[in-house]
Amino acid sequence: KLQINYLTRRNSMSKKYSIVIIDDEVEILDMLSRFLSRNQNFAVQTFSNPVSALSSLNSTKCDLVLLDIMMPQMNGLDVLEKLKDMNSDQKVIMMTAYSTLDKVLKSHKIGATNYVMKPFSSLDALEKKVVEVLED
Repeated sequence: KLQINYLTRRNSMSKKYSIVIIDDEVEILDMLSRFLSRNQNFAVQTFSNPVSALSSLNSTKCDLVLLDIMMPQMNGLDVLEKLKDMNSDQKVIMMTAYSTLDKVLKSHKIGATNYVMKPFSSLDALEKKVVEVLED
């Protein structure tokens, strides 16, 4: 909370960070969107279809992508590669319930900024990680 209050004061509500969440689980999208949208500095957009997300991000940039690894339409690592091809500086936090060392290493090699496990142990901890990535 102190981190978020600091971010709010420092930006004087003049800057909104654009966050895109890509996950095939609508419940996860709704939960994360509602939670992160509480922060007045976050403008959150969600996509359950990674192909639609890529199409949107091709024409509209964002500050951060929260990206699920396991999706039926397209593997999250493939989405990450395409995001990095479109914008090599794109900040991406990978999310998964099915962590393997191989996927963690591959996502970092492709350019993921960070990695979180689902189910989330704490939404506050996730929000803190989001703030840290955005401020870095």
